[in-house]
Amino acid sequence: MLTQIKGLHHVTSMAADAKTNNQFFTRALGLRRVKKTVNFDSPDVYHLYYGDETGTPGTVMTYFPFPDIGRGRPGTGEVGTTVFSVPQGSLGYWQDRLTQNGASGIKSEETFGEKRLNFSGPDGDGFALIEVRDDARAPWTENGVDADHAIRGFHSVAMRLRDEGATAELLKYMGYETLEKRDDVTRLIVPGGNDAKFIDLETLPNISRGLQGAGSVHHVAFAVNNRTTQLEVRKALMDTGYQVTPVIDRDYFWAIYFRTPGGVLFEVATNEPGFDRDEDTAHLGEGLMLPQQHQHLRSVLTEHLQKLED
Repeated sequence: MLTQIKGLHHVTSMAADAKTNNQFFTRALGLRRVKKTVNFDSPDVYHLYYGDETGTPGTVMTYFPFPDIGRGRPGTGEVGTTVFSVPQGSLGYWQDRLTQNGASGIKSEETFGEKRLNFSGPDGDGFALIEVRDDARAPWTENGVDADHAIRGFHSVAMRLRDEGATAELLKYMGYETLEKRDDVTRLIVPGGNDAKFIDLETLPNISRGLQGAGSVHHVAFAVNNRTTQLEVRKALMDTGYQVTPVIDRDYFWAIYFRTPGGVLFEVATNEPGFDRDEDTAHLGEGLMLPQQHQHLRSVLTEHLQKLED
């Protein structure tokens, strides 16, 4: 069993419109845009990152806004819900705020003894807020949400699967333990990790496979401390039979990817070097930051990419 995984690092999804996406995460959810860059494999498309002040692993939601992409069809083989942690007693505030900002599908419920508020993003993205006691992570409070209510980071992701068995075994190999099972949902936890430490597996044997598009999660990334521990994880996964990519430099972390038995794309990303490697912390997310291989396209991309602010 691996011991290097420290919980979630980031979640990457797809959107249809960059400006709408930026407004929702910075204005409605109050997160900080910590990086404005491009999809390294398709530089005519943004890669936008939202999180806390510095983009701490376990807080960062990222998006590829592909202009006019069709909406995804929810189903199995994907992350269905991305869940954020908020302070206890704050869900009434969030229900009002989300309603005022045009969110849809707002519904209160209680799961695993936790109060939660489900809602949909601009592209039908599945989200939830869960009240968490004593989440010590410092929130970003400069986008209109005060510290008594602001998002702390991820709580969990929920994966929709036809059969949880093989994915559950993989996660246990990655260091997760079964915490609780209720109805068709199994909750796993990684001991000794960051505060984004839960994974929910929802078994839906009669639901067809999802079709990715706007509103779909492209991949979920797990955190390791550094490149040395990442290489240890890569070797262990390959020795177990998984087809894992070589290490890829993403400027702000190093990444490896592999497809899980249930169909979800997993990434293992390093906590180093971080989002302040090319911008001062006070100005994160303000300029268009390009990887070295795309610097020669700066003038073209500056003209081509959609303006995010009014």
